[in-house]
Amino acid sequence: LHMGKTMKEDLTVVVKYIKQLYPPEFNVFSTYAELYHTYFASQAKKNAESHLEDKDIYLLLSWVHNIYPKDMRKDHVLAEELEKVKLGSLLPSSLSKELEKKYLDSEEATIKNSLSKCLDKEIQRWKEDREPEKLNGHFQSELLAIFVIQSIYSGQKRAKEVSAAVGEELSRRLWQELPAFLRSYKDAFEDFKEKSKKHRHYKPILIASVNNCWNFR
Repeated sequence: LHMGKTMKEDLTVVVKYIKQLYPPEFNVFSTYAELYHTYFASQAKKNAESHLEDKDIYLLLSWVHNIYPKDMRKDHVLAEELEKVKLGSLLPSSLSKELEKKYLDSEEATIKNSLSKCLDKEIQRWKEDREPEKLNGHFQSELLAIFVIQSIYSGQKRAKEVSAAVGEELSRRLWQELPAFLRSYKDAFEDFKEKSKKHRHYKPILIASVNNCWNFR
């Protein structure tokens, strides 16, 4: 963040006040921009090759795909000049792809784990001696559907903010996880139907789960 802010502010000063003090053939702005970019890219590469936490990988990818090329290089003061310099990406393509894979693997595993825990909690609620909540007069196990849908949607949204390609890949992966989760949910529900017929709230729990189907659709 400090490097990005410094680069943006300094290049703005170069455009507004320094560039016109030199003959055009000196290419003053290009010299400044290339030196800043080279240093920034070397630091990004150094970070990318070190051990990074998941949140750091996400932040670095956000810089590579979004903040640097869009927020900084498309700045209204700098865009025209930077367009002439053709600085390239902050990271080599191979390293960027490697980080993207780590991010996707981690995000997929995190969401899959969240869905599994959520289902475990839902199954535990079925075993408790209490009636499901009602929404607009109908029994609902709404927390499960809302949590699952929000988890998948939020994951997709975060990934798309890295890049469209990363968003599409995570969506593809999650659309494989969702049917797997629904199969697990169905199996648990069938098991409850068979083994818990004497449960005091058996019928309301069945109705609540059936009503979930609409939300999942």
